[in-house]
Amino acid sequence: MCSHQLADARPVHVVAAHPEQGWNLLCDGTIVFDDSGELLPDGRVVAPHRVTVHQLAVAA
Repeated sequence: MCSHQLADARPVHVVAAHPEQGWNLLCDGTIVFDDSGELLPDGRVVAPHRVTVHQLAVAA
């Protein structure tokens, strides 16, 4: 596991990809799910931050 911090300029990278299961493991131990949720190495959960239909219409 690397020692990346949130304010670190070096980007984290995927060390194990499991697209068939909908998740990726990052080098800092974070698991990122396809729905944009995250499970942090210390056990904290980051709720999915999905884009709303309105945001999609504005982006298009």
